[in-house]
This record gives sequence, structure tokens and C-alpha cells, in this order.
Amino acid sequence: MTAPLPAWFVVLTSVVFWLLTSLLVGLLANRLPEQWLQQAREQPGHGPPVVPRHHAPPGIRVWKRWIPDGGPMLPGGIAKASLVRRQQDALQRLVIETRRAEWVHWTLWAAALLTALWLPWAGVLVNGLFACLFNLPCLLLQHHNRRRLLRCLARIQGSQ
Repeated sequence: MTAPLPAWFVVLTSVVFWLLTSLLVGLLANRLPEQWLQQAREQPGHGPPVVPRHHAPPGIRVWKRWIPDGGPMLPGGIAKASLVRRQQDALQRLVIETRRAEWVHWTLWAAALLTALWLPWAGVLVNGLFACLFNLPCLLLQHHNRRRLLRCLARIQGSQ
């Protein structure tokens, strides 16, 4: 039977894992082609109707301002605030960026499973909770923002 890993080792390797994984996933996400991130089923006028405003995640207007914009943190990233115009091309680009951010957070959430390769079950559980706490709000926010953007695009296209 092997000796348990020291607590400092578990914490250090977890921190390094999340820093490196976040950097790698972010860099990969910036290289995803826009065509992969566009989906016709979500374009205004296609597929199911857009979710009404009152179906937003609970309290999202309160906690969304606490979530930082990760776009400008990496080379080639885009600050989402720079795209806040009610012009169709800017809104469509922002829809794509919400999909990119969702891809990042789904991938990071799943990456928590990799900690099972070296950590004891308690460390994997802690890392899984960390992944939930830091990725679920971001996923909810990106989905909510994309729905709002699609409603806005539908209004713009309807007025043309």
C-alpha cells in the first residue's frame, strides 16, 4: 500500500493543473474556426423559438457582473465589451464568442476528471467541486447572453 500524498502536493498539483489546463484550453478555443461555432439552428428565424426573458437563470442579473471576461486574457482574444453595439455584424460576432466561451467551460469542467490520474478520491472530489463552482455559472451566463443576443438579432432582422 502506498503512502497518502501530502496535502501540499495535492494543492500544488491541482493549482498547476488548473492554470495550465485553462491556458491550453483558452489557446485552443481562440484557434477554433468561426464556422465550427456557428449553428444554423440558433440563427434567428430557424429552429425553436428563442427563450423568453423570464426564463433566465435565478439571480443572473445579480451575480453576472462578478464573472470576469476571459476573452482579452489570451493572444487573439476579444473583449466582449468591445462588441457591444446594436449592429448586426457585431451581435453575430458576439454570439460566436458566447459559443467559444461555452466550449471553453464545458472542456474545463470535463478536465476535472483528469485529476483522477494522480489524486486520491478526496482530491478528485474537491477538484470536481471547484470545476462546478467555476464553470457552471459561466456556462449559464453564456447561454443566457446568447439567447438575449439572438432576440436582439431577430428584432433587427425583423425591422429590415
